[in-house]
Amino acid sequence: MSHGPSSGEPKRTPLYERHVALGAKVIDFGGWAMPVQYATGILDEHKTVREAIGAFDVSHMGEITFRGPRAAEAVQRIVTNDVAKLVDGAAMYTTTCREDGGIVDDCIVYRETADAFLIIVNASNIEKDFAHFRKHASHLATIENLSDQTGLIAVQGPKALSLIAEIAPDAVPPRPFTFRPAPLCGARVTIARTGYTGEDGVEIATPAAKTGEVWDLLLSRGAKFGLKPIGLGARDTLRLEARLCLYGNDIDEEHNPIEAGLGWVVKGKGFVGEEAIAKVRAEKPKRQLIGFKVRGRGIARHGYPILKGSETVGVVTSGTVAPTAGGAVGMGYVPSALAEPGTVLVADCRGKPAEIEIVKGPFYKRVS
Repeated sequence: MSHGPSSGEPKRTPLYERHVALGAKVIDFGGWAMPVQYATGILDEHKTVREAIGAFDVSHMGEITFRGPRAAEAVQRIVTNDVAKLVDGAAMYTTTCREDGGIVDDCIVYRETADAFLIIVNASNIEKDFAHFRKHASHLATIENLSDQTGLIAVQGPKALSLIAEIAPDAVPPRPFTFRPAPLCGARVTIARTGYTGEDGVEIATPAAKTGEVWDLLLSRGAKFGLKPIGLGARDTLRLEARLCLYGNDIDEEHNPIEAGLGWVVKGKGFVGEEAIAKVRAEKPKRQLIGFKVRGRGIARHGYPILKGSETVGVVTSGTVAPTAGGAVGMGYVPSALAEPGTVLVADCRGKPAEIEIVKGPFYKRVS
């Protein structure tokens, strides 16, 4: 990834000039110059991913490798999920936590071989995660931060795999959370069947210098499938409809995986924070991350208070319109006693009350 002209300016991904040429509205997103939307707008981009195929620049994400005979042990030390369940070419979603159980980040672990693992982390947490990993596991494996040398493009939507089958026929991952190496544009890339939209699709990790060529190939060969470039705005509405957490909003170091509804990724043994998280699990969390639909008008946005009567009982962590599911949806923390689906509370939308109903599961789920 190439960096901005000076340290005070946002960093640029290898695709920055292409976004500008495509007419993207570029914003500073966590220190990165990123496209928030293109000419047709967020709603059109959202619809494109739900119905056809979208390409996202996610090169701001971080890539950290673990290598050596004890690499699996090193990864297990710093993630909550069970690394022993991974085989070569398989990946898993997980969290990495502090000693007190607070979530340092959520990430995906990829097992290349028994001696080689890759962890993809959130852009805003790269330096923090790298320091955390080294502190707790550098005595077990060689840990390298390859973020600046790596580009990442997400290709998402019901027609995504059809496009991949055309450009890399032998490298279509067979199932979700599997990945395959492939030659593409004269480089070795990794094609993983992962994503952040609620749709099927892949994420393609490329050498930074080749990211532009891979992007151009995807846009040209994907045109007949209806592919469009997609910005961060639609990425947010898509992930929220699928009820996928955003680090810094729905999860952070002040919350643990149990109260965040991520107990299903706490299955490993011997990881940092294990005792603290086990204690929360045994005693039951005092608060829980809930999903809700807004009844009637209004959008309950990040930071808005959640009320029961006149008492503030919680806070909205994410909220926006749900173009496919309809209406407005969101997530937030409330006391566990109020977290039952069907419970109706009120979000204070800048002085305007909006009724919210707690619902179970994602707001949108693809049929196939």
